[in-house]
Amino acid sequence: MSDVQIGIAAALEQFSPRESIKLAALAEQHGFSGQMAADHFQPWVPAQGEASFVWSVLASLAENTTGDLGPGVTCPSFRLHPSMVAQAAATLEATYPGRTWLGIGSGEALNEHVIGGYWPEAPERVRRMFEALEIIRKLFTGKDVKHSGEFFKLHTTRLWTLPEAPPPIYIASAGPYTSRKTGELADGLITPGASLEKLAGILDNFGKGAKKAGKDPDSMPKLLQVHLSWAATDDEAWKNAMEQWPNGGMKFPKADIRSPFDFEQMAKLVRPEDFEGRMVVSSDPDVHRASLQKFIDAGFNRIYIHNVGRNQEEWIETFGREVLPKLTA
Repeated sequence: MSDVQIGIAAALEQFSPRESIKLAALAEQHGFSGQMAADHFQPWVPAQGEASFVWSVLASLAENTTGDLGPGVTCPSFRLHPSMVAQAAATLEATYPGRTWLGIGSGEALNEHVIGGYWPEAPERVRRMFEALEIIRKLFTGKDVKHSGEFFKLHTTRLWTLPEAPPPIYIASAGPYTSRKTGELADGLITPGASLEKLAGILDNFGKGAKKAGKDPDSMPKLLQVHLSWAATDDEAWKNAMEQWPNGGMKFPKADIRSPFDFEQMAKLVRPEDFEGRMVVSSDPDVHRASLQKFIDAGFNRIYIHNVGRNQEEWIETFGREVLPKLTA
């Protein structure tokens, strides 16, 4: 399965930095390829309980593993100015050459409202992200650059610490416009697990954008983040999903909600049937394998899995033994 990689999504909104590092090393021993680390200022719900600074944790993850890694995803346009994201990504790649990537997105109020500014509508957030991308690309050249755009200013400056080659930039996209622009402007795509029909539309738009820019979409990285709930029994798998990851059953856009305590109130309305078609909940590794295989068959070549329960060690060992070896590219 050389051209498909299965890594883990390091849920920094759920596990402490030290535990995340320990789990990453264990996952690598069991055949997982790399790490997609969540960038959160707050957890989705209080029960998850953590939110460490992703760039600090990525450096430690890199030191304790040998696979690929990057933030899945960071927002370069509110909490952090694009120049800071460019500096962080360049430093990480300079320290661990050839292993890192930069995943960016348009942001969620849960993490970005902390700076107290106006929270714009989605189209403006997307425009901010693409302008931030322009600044990051300029800084990755290593030359003295400046910028004066719709949202950002950058006085003449440069990045002084640079890797030999800049890390690839992947953009988180779930809608038609963003996925098309991602194909055109980014080095790869990141999207969350969804129905195969929705994912097919995203991949199709991404391909159109890539071709418009003269790129071959088949050879570009297409990253999928998959949340699932596996445990030794179905009851336990459902309990983990409902308590630890109720946001997986929330069928509405979440980018405008500011507080984990608001999400906690909404979680009271989530029922097991709300996870249908959104997240696989099962004690049968084969059910999970079949679901992951469909994503590979759909065209995703890098999948990062997050098991939503606290039962991480047994999940990593079980999937390493019973799921990963049976997946085919």
